Amino acid sequence: MARAVDVNCDLGETPLLWHDSHEPDLMAHITSANVACGGHAGDAASMRAVCASAVVHGVAIGAQVSYPDREHFGRVAMEIDAQRLDASLDYQFSMLADIARDCGTRVTYIKPHGALYNTAATNEAHAAVVVALAQRHQVALFGLANSATARLAVQHGVRFVAEWFADRSYFSNGLLTPRSRPDALITEPDHIYARVTQVLNDGTVTTVDGGLLAVHAETICVHSDTPGAAELLRAVRTACADAGVVPRAR
Repeated sequence: MARAVDVNCDLGETPLLWHDSHEPDLMAHITSANVACGGHAGDAASMRAVCASAVVHGVAIGAQVSYPDREHFGRVAMEIDAQRLDASLDYQFSMLADIARDCGTRVTYIKPHGALYNTAATNEAHAAVVVALAQRHQVALFGLANSATARLAVQHGVRFVAEWFADRSYFSNGLLTPRSRPDALITEPDHIYARVTQVLNDGTVTTVDGGLLAVHAETICVHSDTPGAAELLRAVRTACADAGVVPRAR
């Protein structure tokens, strides 16, 4: 059987009406949609639109839960106690789950967004909340390999899916570079193609500090708000095809 990898994208984040935005054009290039469910972006209308489109395209649905911080788009770490964070994330997940069910699909995984993703990678308390959410709803968890979320997921019997960002740069220690850095985002399709090819063929990616980082990528992400996201996703799919890897939801 051919090797397979998931291709995911964050959706439902546009301030426009969903069908008036660039996001619907991305759906044909992905196998999993991380749907913003109200914490950092998104509302009932955008969730419904994404879920309906996902059904048409055969795309899996994931809950992109985040810190309850629309002002900063969920990209600023919050000092929030575990109980309050748990209540917020569960509300976000449940709202999307209800809408997905109405559209004839279901939520199959959780992927933290932005600052929650990065914080939970090292913060045991917030990682535990994210893992407990996935365990409670019996869904998979997308996250950073070799992180606190990965370790706790294994401990608690949650299926963990190791994610790699095609459009974000990394340090040699495996952490993402901060978005404040000018080299944080990769926006050239040829560069994306080369990075994905390196990951699929060699299992490594070149880091911003000159090292080689070992990468085990079960799912590959391109962010919908990265400039030229559709072209970048096409480059990912081309690299997969040239490497003999089949895009398939996890």
